[in-house]
Amino acid sequence: MSSDESIVILDAIPFDVDEGDALAALHLEPGAAFSDEALDLLHEAISVARPKGVYRLSAVETIDDHTTALDGVRFTSRILRVNLEGVSRAFPFVATCGVELEEWSHSKADVMQRFWADGIKELALRCAITVLGNHLTGRYQPGTRAAMNPGSLADWPLSEQPRLFSLFGGAVERTGVRLSESFLMIPVKSVSGVWFETDSGFVNCQLCPREDCPNRRTPYDPHALENYA
Repeated sequence: MSSDESIVILDAIPFDVDEGDALAALHLEPGAAFSDEALDLLHEAISVARPKGVYRLSAVETIDDHTTALDGVRFTSRILRVNLEGVSRAFPFVATCGVELEEWSHSKADVMQRFWADGIKELALRCAITVLGNHLTGRYQPGTRAAMNPGSLADWPLSEQPRLFSLFGGAVERTGVRLSESFLMIPVKSVSGVWFETDSGFVNCQLCPREDCPNRRTPYDPHALENYA
């Protein structure tokens, strides 16, 4: 727990993943060629992984049609402003697979192992997101949650990342996540954003026309943007 009681840091999240789910994520069948080798790599990763996350409770203030403030920090996004309309609180967050797993993955020279390691890091990130979200739910009972992430939509660019990180003071440093000069997160298998309460079931993917996205969770809806005009 941070000295700021609105900030919660989870820096010892267990990497708990079912072997079958892991193999499916790595596009392997149990008992198939290379599955045992992939599972050996998974167990090795579990022994070193330390996924982490941080979130905070923030007060929401509408500034104008395209600007919202979270605890006084202003963000420019029409979609974010509409999503937070009528909401008094939101929960900025950062989650990561962890620098330990990132460094471990760089030790793999074999092309196939590096491919699997990348998938394993994605699983660790999902674990961090789940645990962080469950902790938030237990503490604040927000009901149905949705999220927006800087860089996922053109309306809220990556250049807003430093403002989001500023909400945490030095707390993000304890997760090991840092921003590159182009505002990308390092480790790469990290995610930042704002969770908010909603009845609409918002998903970034609804508004994103990118084809063949491996992380797409719902189909693109070319008419959905009309709700944010």
